[in-house]
Amino acid sequence: MKLIRIGDPGHEKPAVLIDEDHFLDVSVTGDFNEEFLASGGLTELPALSRKLLSEGATPQPLAGHRVGAPIARPHQIVCIGLNYADHAAETGAEIPPEPIIFTKSPNTLIGPQDSIRLPRNSVKTDWEVELGIVVGTRAQYLADENEGLLHIAGYMVCNDVSEREFQLERQGQWSKGKSCETFNPAGPWLVTADEVPDPANLTMSLSVNGVTMQNSTTAQMVFKPGFLVYYLSQFMVLEPGDVINTGTPPGVGMGLKPPRYLAEGDVVELTIEGLGAQRQTVVGPR
Repeated sequence: MKLIRIGDPGHEKPAVLIDEDHFLDVSVTGDFNEEFLASGGLTELPALSRKLLSEGATPQPLAGHRVGAPIARPHQIVCIGLNYADHAAETGAEIPPEPIIFTKSPNTLIGPQDSIRLPRNSVKTDWEVELGIVVGTRAQYLADENEGLLHIAGYMVCNDVSEREFQLERQGQWSKGKSCETFNPAGPWLVTADEVPDPANLTMSLSVNGVTMQNSTTAQMVFKPGFLVYYLSQFMVLEPGDVINTGTPPGVGMGLKPPRYLAEGDVVELTIEGLGAQRQTVVGPR
């Protein structure tokens, strides 16, 4: 299934995508959040959708509706750095022997068509198309990556927007360059894991103002989705609804020669095979 949330920021309603142009309101479930996933809501959702349709619920046209992030504010967003070998090369870094982990503020999560807002004093805001994982069930000390896959609710497109000066030149951890407002557009929908047979073999791309910057495949990931969930569970408890951004391929602005960063008015478009597309306009600071 494809889970989607429709409505104004802070007032989104949960829905399922019926086809490319229509959605079915499933607000009776409550929002797509930690409680929904922990209570088995994802397992019950197909039957509920069929029941609603049989009782006369009408799918609504998607056109004209704002699409929010497909999961309500998560407990945490965990990010994986340098998880594509060729991206590590373009940044001059070595491939890490274990995943590099950093966190991103959960309130960075926005809808796939919402604007990216430049932070005050930003001169190096960058783009990163990434495969996003949504954790489906509580995970702690998992046995292996196969068990890790069983704890994944589904996958979505994420743009791990990054301010490189804040991240790399202002001391401390990467999180300060990753946690500015609007820095994690997600969606348009969450595709359940059963509909993504091989998450480590999906084409992905990103363009800025119509010029392709990133064009790769998740097959280039150093550490695959199941392993990442297993690995993270050795160091932290993953809760239902937690988001994992799995890293980005080459073509980020920082890696260009000369580097090129986002400016007000730029349009960023990104897509991952089977997971939908995003489009953001860059706006100025508050």
